[in-house]
Amino acid sequence: MAITAALVKELRERTGAGMMECKKALVESDGDIEAAIEAMRKAGQAKAAKKSGRTAAEGVVMIEIAPDGKRGVLVEINCETDFVAKDASFLDFAQSTAATALAGDMADAETLSATPLRDAPSTTVDQAREALITKIGENVQVRRLVRFDDVEGRLYSYRHGVRIGVVLDMSGGDETLGRDIAMHIAATNPLCLGADEVPPETLAKEREIFKAQALDSGKPEAIVDKIIDGRVRKYLEEVTLLGQPFVKDPDTSVEKLLKQAGAAVHRFARVEVGEGIEKKVENFAEEVMAQVRST
Repeated sequence: MAITAALVKELRERTGAGMMECKKALVESDGDIEAAIEAMRKAGQAKAAKKSGRTAAEGVVMIEIAPDGKRGVLVEINCETDFVAKDASFLDFAQSTAATALAGDMADAETLSATPLRDAPSTTVDQAREALITKIGENVQVRRLVRFDDVEGRLYSYRHGVRIGVVLDMSGGDETLGRDIAMHIAATNPLCLGADEVPPETLAKEREIFKAQALDSGKPEAIVDKIIDGRVRKYLEEVTLLGQPFVKDPDTSVEKLLKQAGAAVHRFARVEVGEGIEKKVENFAEEVMAQVRST
């Protein structure tokens, strides 16, 4: 069967693959476009499997919030380089994935990956991811999904560039306050909302450190406990949102700022691209020498 330009064009539009790859698939399938698509998907799965072990610590954080401010999602989509993180195809995939997350009720990234895309129901998020890997040649991962449903107040958000995203559930206040608090969270990365949410094991570990420091400094045993209590209070101010000095007015704590506005934060989430991923440090000189020694 003759492979026409129109047939190649249709396959390109449906798969997003390159012209030569589409033409090759059509030749191998004798012009059967559905068979060509299936073969390309299988090839994409194979390529995706090969690249799955490669570190993907770049990418974007996407935020989607419903018009009524009562539902929202944060989604982290990873790739290998910041160059690809700016690619239009990668950003389209990230946007479509986040919209799909908001439209559904999936609880985690794994469930989201198995979900049909909102804008292309015949394709799952994972199938679109595999097709994207084939197209751009890098490992792509849907790493994290944080969702807010049935919130107590209203959702507010802030995204710093494309790498840090914050969503918070706040009652009272207004749009300006909501954005200011979200920006504050992006800048300071608090551990939790208030002192009562600090994990007991974290607090116990800090107490041990403070005690050792106090004893090593030669402080009398009689005042060590008071020193520890003071340092714990200071620690709690530093790691809790309510205890922190507001970044725009360090003389006022976030808790005081919220009280003045008659507002309350119920929950927040901060997602930063690549946090917790160990990045491979490339040494070009060592790489060249290794190649020289092997020849």
